[in-house]
Amino acid sequence: MLTKAELQRLIEEGLETGADFAEIFLEDTLSSVIRVNNGEVTQIDRGNTYGAGVRLIQGADEVYGYTNFISYDQILDVVKNLRASFQGNKVNAEVLSDPKPHVYNIKRPMHHVPIEEKKEKLIHLSNLIKSYDQRIIQATSQLIENEQKVWIVNSQGVYQDDVRTHTRVFLMAVAQDQGVMQQSYEGPGRSMGFEIFDEIDFNQLAIDTATSAITLLTAEDMTPQIMPVVLHNAFGGVIFHEACGHPLEATAVAKGLSPFVGKLGEKIGSDVVTAYDDGTLDGTWGTTNFDDEGKPTQKNLLIENGVLKGYLIDYRNSRKMKMDPTGSARRQSYKFSPTSRMNTTYIAPGKDKFEDIIKDTKYGLFAKKLGGGTVVPATGEFNFAVQEGYMIEDGKLTKPVRGAMLIGHGKDVLFKIDRVADNLELGQGMCGSISGSIPVDVGQPTIRVSSMTVGGAGGKK
Repeated sequence: MLTKAELQRLIEEGLETGADFAEIFLEDTLSSVIRVNNGEVTQIDRGNTYGAGVRLIQGADEVYGYTNFISYDQILDVVKNLRASFQGNKVNAEVLSDPKPHVYNIKRPMHHVPIEEKKEKLIHLSNLIKSYDQRIIQATSQLIENEQKVWIVNSQGVYQDDVRTHTRVFLMAVAQDQGVMQQSYEGPGRSMGFEIFDEIDFNQLAIDTATSAITLLTAEDMTPQIMPVVLHNAFGGVIFHEACGHPLEATAVAKGLSPFVGKLGEKIGSDVVTAYDDGTLDGTWGTTNFDDEGKPTQKNLLIENGVLKGYLIDYRNSRKMKMDPTGSARRQSYKFSPTSRMNTTYIAPGKDKFEDIIKDTKYGLFAKKLGGGTVVPATGEFNFAVQEGYMIEDGKLTKPVRGAMLIGHGKDVLFKIDRVADNLELGQGMCGSISGSIPVDVGQPTIRVSSMTVGGAGGKK
């Protein structure tokens, strides 16, 4: 590890030729993956990501470089190569401050838990899925663990360390019967260690995963139509994340590539929609003590009663937008320059009950679980697969359907949300953007969209 004095000198070297901001990001990440298929361990991998990223900014222009050798001379070489991009007078750096304390409350870090204990848990879950029904032909469980240690130093005096621990468990069931094959999966994750197994009932989750795969075997193909759609809580929030969250990031807003540009204070959704992005929630998958520019994360109000209240802003784009950063700068590793990203993004709970929303919907689709999808951030156009869905008929959940696809525009969906339940839950995922793939939470209570285009293969002759 470099000394504070060495880092101070490196920052000052970066400002020699007119750059007005210099930053060094140091990282040491340990990772582990264990995978079990049908009760047999099929993969054990370990990795170490180790290096330093250097960023120089002049005005709104940025240059970035990195090295996987953390030494004064190696980083100085990167600094000298980058600063050659600028011409100007030397700028003075602020003196590095003392680091702020960070929260570390991990009970069972990844390197403290015997590998045999991890394998035993995964084998049990795989066998639990496999034994649920003879039609299940593949039962997979997987444990992914990461511990990322970082130091962030910049010319504004930031000198900040942090430790980010992420643990995630994947469960998947593949069922087959009479030539039909269907699958279901779950992937809960937390900012915690192996104690995640004490926080989540994985036995029940394994049974739920198996049940879903078996249910889909006899489901009917969805018939395409325009109809009300009730989106369930937790990972149902991925539509808001993709179709509305990304267009609220300064990455898109500062370039004018968002349908929400220039609409602060304007109505962009119905009165029942309030949404936040929060990097401070204890133990959630998307939380961090500090963002990747060393700024404390915070709870950012995005939408209040349908009115746009804020964007997610990193330091560089704050210059372009002339607005304060929001603690939202994130990156996958030292190989990426940071930009504005989401942490834990969710629609706030409303006053309705889940049961009442179903009862008050005469006809529609209940999207219990969502799968993958695509979105165009500049327009908010999206399509998302429904992993598990049921028809709503006369206020009751009836037959299961498969192959449903939700199609629409984020800006339109916000206005069509007419019911919001009080059962907020979060779902976990990996979010990709120009600064790499990062852990994020998506979330919402159960909501109803009054009208949405639903695609499917049903009804075709």
